[in-house]
Amino acid sequence: MSTAAAVFTKTGDIMHMNELIIKKRNGEAHTKDELKYIIDNYVSGKIPDYQMSAWLMAVYFQGMTDVETADLTMIMAESGEQIDLSSIAGIKVDKHSTGGVGDKTTFIIASIVAACGVPVAKMSGRGLGHTGGTIDKLESIPHVNVALSKDEFLDIVKKVGVAVTGQSGNLAPADKLMYALRDVTGTVDSIPLIASSVMSKKLAAGSDAILLDVKVGSGAFMKTLDDAVRLAETMVAIGNHNGRQTVALITDMDRPLGQAIGNATEIAEVVQVLRGEGPADLIQESITLAANMLYLGGKGVYEDCVTMAKVTLASGRGFNKFVEMVTAQGGDASVLTDPSFAEAAYKKAVTAPKSGYITHMNAEACGRAALALGAGRYTKTDTIDYKAGIWMLKKTGDVVTEDEVIAYLQSSSKNTLAEGETRYLNALTIEDALPAKRPLVFARVTVEGTERYI
Repeated sequence: MSTAAAVFTKTGDIMHMNELIIKKRNGEAHTKDELKYIIDNYVSGKIPDYQMSAWLMAVYFQGMTDVETADLTMIMAESGEQIDLSSIAGIKVDKHSTGGVGDKTTFIIASIVAACGVPVAKMSGRGLGHTGGTIDKLESIPHVNVALSKDEFLDIVKKVGVAVTGQSGNLAPADKLMYALRDVTGTVDSIPLIASSVMSKKLAAGSDAILLDVKVGSGAFMKTLDDAVRLAETMVAIGNHNGRQTVALITDMDRPLGQAIGNATEIAEVVQVLRGEGPADLIQESITLAANMLYLGGKGVYEDCVTMAKVTLASGRGFNKFVEMVTAQGGDASVLTDPSFAEAAYKKAVTAPKSGYITHMNAEACGRAALALGAGRYTKTDTIDYKAGIWMLKKTGDVVTEDEVIAYLQSSSKNTLAEGETRYLNALTIEDALPAKRPLVFARVTVEGTERYI
């Protein structure tokens, strides 16, 4: 019998973990009291891993109702520290991406949105595997502080309008414990468990509204549009059920976003965009995301928010805001306009093995090529080479000729270049026929419903 047995609920019922496992195994819905019992007792160590594993597997097979998932998420959020942003004036809007390759939009859109008067208090994570981490990218700027105290974080958002820091160690500890268990018990890819994992941290982070960027494709966790929509709809329901206005966009990750993969390389591309340059796909997606954040921040109807984002970007105010944030967090903003900032000691040109069209880029494999160069981590203790990365000159839909330079690889170690090149070329498919065009945004999910564009 579990050491957490014989706990009385408000109705006088006694709960036992083994009975709750059976209840979920049989496909029944839990009450909020039952979910609180499970999470609180697991976090306190009273429910052992073997019982929690059995319950997670029951959820994996039987699923959860929207109300169950929303209640579970808030209970997970309440398992640790919750950030109080009420001292910051205005509607605070957070943004979360489910992870991709070359996804550096956080810095672009947060700068634009903050420049328009909507405060952004952003807590982000580090990368592991083929997906890059927002904090790792920011940390490539010398001296920048990515471990702000709560008071420092709030003070910078009040003064600058935006701050980006690492997640508190005590933010949704239930999620940390549950994810570690899910990772070794084959229960990671469950929509309710994924959604509650993401949203518990977002709810605990304290913003009033949340924009979700749900990636789909070869470089994303969700490989199909239907699965991505299901996840987005679940997370939007969680946010709105718990009093946070939440919108989700389903965006393409069947190719890397922009032309840069890495850390300093991606920051350099952020600067390009904020200074009126940069690749069209990154600019377009950033405008769309920023406009949705402005809409959530109460800046008007969506069409007006698109115009506001475009004007702000073109004026340079977004770049100025990014410099202001980096400086406020102790970083050396002078490197942002220094061409040598994103240069590495060793560089290698990658040439096309044959002529034709690039019909597909396996985004995950492209990310793993950057990982091989040193731009990411295989394990949590690995050291990142902030200068390592890839500059892509040709992408899906582009025509290439044999021996034409299609990308540059760079690293602080010459020994990594050969593996990086092999992995990158293996990620590309070159064929004779021009591929069909794919939109950058596949769908938009709100509490009112889902609008598909494909």
